[in-house]
Amino acid sequence: MDKRFIYNTFILCFLAMTSIAQNIQLPAPQKDGGKSISYCLQNRKSTKEYSAKKLSDQQISNILWAAYGFNRADKRTVPSAMNCQEFTLYVFLPTGIYRWNDKTNELVQLAKGDHRNVAGKQDYVALAAMNIVYVADYLKMESIDANSRSNMAYADCGFIAQNVYLQCASENLGCVIRGYVDKDLLTKTLNLKSTEHVILSQSVGGMK
Repeated sequence: MDKRFIYNTFILCFLAMTSIAQNIQLPAPQKDGGKSISYCLQNRKSTKEYSAKKLSDQQISNILWAAYGFNRADKRTVPSAMNCQEFTLYVFLPTGIYRWNDKTNELVQLAKGDHRNVAGKQDYVALAAMNIVYVADYLKMESIDANSRSNMAYADCGFIAQNVYLQCASENLGCVIRGYVDKDLLTKTLNLKSTEHVILSQSVGGMK
């Protein structure tokens, strides 16, 4: 058999294998222990300087569950207007862009490579270990007057972001909520539907 044919076949197989999405199955979130709520409130702050240290899968799981996980059957750690539960969380890590499947606690890879800089316009965004982009689907908010959906989505997002602040305080991590993002770029990057809207983004990582 032609050696060049074998070599080309090997290269094609290798490229096919490396192009397959690499999802991340996160461990179950730790729902006990941690610092007291008083400690977390006392130490909650916005951080804009981050270390190069990566987050562990356990830390990511804990943060995402605190942000928007289920604490009862079909009920979450945060409230939402008319119980619309309109949010999807997108996670930007050094290894790629992921959509968090909140039911299976899995990060579903949408793109490979480091795209953290897309999650915000500030320089430190590309240095934070993780950026979470909060996307609201207004189609899930049909029970709310159309003129009020944006306000309600921002209010709901505030609850989510505060939970992340408190979880980060408990784990001695830094974070900051951000509105200074390129929403058009994020909409294209995440391939969002017309009913889906980028609301805010939040950077998380080790503090310097």
